[in-house]
Amino acid sequence: MASGRSLALAAALCLSSAAMAAPTQYPLSIENCGQTLTFAQAPENAVTIGQAGTEMLYELGVGERLAGTSLWFNPVLPRFAEQNARVERLADNDPSFESVIGKRPGLVAVQFEWMVGPQGVVGTREQFHELKIPTYILPSDCEGKDNLVGADGTRLQAFNIESLYKSVDQLAQIFDVQDKGQELIADYRKRVQAAAQRVAAHEGDPLSAVFWFSSADLEIDPYVAGRQGVADSMLTTLGMQNIIDSNEEWPTVGWETIAKASPDILIIARMDRRRFPADDYEKKLAFLKQDPVTRNMDAVKNDRIVIMDADAMQASIRYIDGLEQLAEASESFAQ
Repeated sequence: MASGRSLALAAALCLSSAAMAAPTQYPLSIENCGQTLTFAQAPENAVTIGQAGTEMLYELGVGERLAGTSLWFNPVLPRFAEQNARVERLADNDPSFESVIGKRPGLVAVQFEWMVGPQGVVGTREQFHELKIPTYILPSDCEGKDNLVGADGTRLQAFNIESLYKSVDQLAQIFDVQDKGQELIADYRKRVQAAAQRVAAHEGDPLSAVFWFSSADLEIDPYVAGRQGVADSMLTTLGMQNIIDSNEEWPTVGWETIAKASPDILIIARMDRRRFPADDYEKKLAFLKQDPVTRNMDAVKNDRIVIMDADAMQASIRYIDGLEQLAEASESFAQ
């Protein structure tokens, strides 16, 4: 008779075999943000406009296909540092159209539609497609969202983390690494569930919060996370409340309004990008502690401030890290 250990091993092997994904059958057609993309084969090289897509491709193990990256918010994750050092950075922020097509990419993966879209600052999808260069926009930034309303778009429907998983799954299909894609998605689902359960285990009233991404100037209204967006979904997942009442992705809201709402937690973005003075999280902290309105907020006086990587507030693989960080902080602050 087989031992219990042997039976367990056999069962695990069966499950593993069942979970194996079939290889991509080319030509592959994918519906993406209102357009059909067709690939005759896995792209031999790609360019990314947005850190989220860059790190997704690294995580999927196809970083050697990257010919150029752009639009960075934070330093690359340490586990990708060696790989990333071999890839040309076309721009810290938005690259030129010429620099992207100069790499002759078989795919351009785009984090935000305002980079490549109807009013794209890099170019339109049509401009790329006329040159036979397919553009893949991360679904999180187009599904249930109007990017022509508000500086960063307006959510018509609440962000659904399934759109993040969809990005990973579709990129895995395009590059024929479905096994890795399914492995990652299964891990992400498990971690999201664990973070939510961790917070749910604590009794008490739900904590309220506000995400401060940046400010065009420290003396004017900050860009904060609206409802239904990516950052807001962290709060929803963890049973927390967003004090901001706007469906814009990152509306500007006055500090007097924020202070009156008195959030339990302030979450501020840390980034290397330097478009605005408030991109520097240390300047954010100094402002909060010195401004006559903000310094009297309970969250500031009691140091209930979470410093989070900016790209964790986006639909990226760092979102999971940010969710876990917020769960740990809320657990600590609730005690």
